[in-house]
Amino acid sequence: MYEYLQIGKIVNTHGIRGEFKLIPLTDDPGRFDDLEWAYIEKNGRMDKYNIQSVKYFKGSVIMKVEGIETPEAAAELKNCFMLVDRENAVKLPEDTFFICDIIGCSVYDENGELLGQLKDVLQTGSNDVYVVGNEKGREILIPALKSVVKSVLPDQKRIDVILPKGLLEDEV
Repeated sequence: MYEYLQIGKIVNTHGIRGEFKLIPLTDDPGRFDDLEWAYIEKNGRMDKYNIQSVKYFKGSVIMKVEGIETPEAAAELKNCFMLVDRENAVKLPEDTFFICDIIGCSVYDENGELLGQLKDVLQTGSNDVYVVGNEKGREILIPALKSVVKSVLPDQKRIDVILPKGLLEDEV
């Protein structure tokens, strides 16, 4: 498991006081309201910044951090990621996981057959969709529903599913 979690990506500067625009990489953008500090990763190095202000604008976060006082200094952070350590990450409800913790898990069907590795999680709005790829390069899209996903064991890098009829091409 990763020690640090990405919570946003800095995409631009904002204004003349060193603020920057950040795209949230979290399900709950309001999580920035309680954030006192965070790390910004630049060129493989992580520096800790105290958060001075947070505003929201059209799906993005406008943020001011201590030590970044000019648009030029903010521009140097463009395309950098903001991270928190696990201790300061949002506490998840039971049976929910950080996507980074389940990517790479082996996915098995109800018969114990390996379907492949979890490559990506698509967030569609109604429910997530697991993108599972096998060694032949074939992908299976599996809806992340309680009726389909029977167990997720990130520590064992394993996910067990019951595939809906007709999901695989050879079942049609």
